[in-house]
Amino acid sequence: MWNWLRQIKDSITQKTTGLIRMQFWREAVEAIYCDNPPHQPVATELWRAVKRHNLTKMWFMKIIDEREKNLDDRAYRNIQELETYAENTQSALLYLTLEMLGVRDIHADHAASHIGKAQGIVTCLRATPYHSTRKKVFLPMDICMLHGVSQEDFIRGKQEKNVRDVIYDIASQAHIHLEHVPLDDYLCNVQKVDFNIFHPRLQKKNPLLPLHLYIRSWKKTY
Repeated sequence: MWNWLRQIKDSITQKTTGLIRMQFWREAVEAIYCDNPPHQPVATELWRAVKRHNLTKMWFMKIIDEREKNLDDRAYRNIQELETYAENTQSALLYLTLEMLGVRDIHADHAASHIGKAQGIVTCLRATPYHSTRKKVFLPMDICMLHGVSQEDFIRGKQEKNVRDVIYDIASQAHIHLEHVPLDDYLCNVQKVDFNIFHPRLQKKNPLLPLHLYIRSWKKTY
């Protein structure tokens, strides 16, 4: 379901189509919690997971509602709005993951909240070069205005100091949420290229990430 919702925005040309698909999933979740899932493979598996792990309906609805709001295809007004989006999507997914693992603990939820917000901010940063090629910019407008940077500056791939200052401020907000998880690798790489979001190094996947994760797990340095 997560992948279906995530792909809706990029697969439609009209907002109305996206709203129809979101409504399908909203009704599907309602039906699932009434033990009457629609005859759709993903919905069927979701129903089984809900029954097996007693998953909280609210988290699914928050994800759907926030994804629906995001269909407007506009930049975030401020960093708080971006964090709210991340909390209601990335963090909500982590809450569901914890429930599937049998973890229902306020401290775990607190950590999931911070990780989800950092994940959302990092995802927004990582997607900026791609979105810029499509003449779209979603970075918080308040931070862009603070440094005198326009959306056109990102669309043109400018790399002046004030553009890099925007990335620095946004990356710093993600760093506040966490310092010792895999997301921090990307933030460290952003710093190494002086916050140039368009640097080729940032477009490459880290093939050693699984090894790094194993080492951190073994050392218990998360």
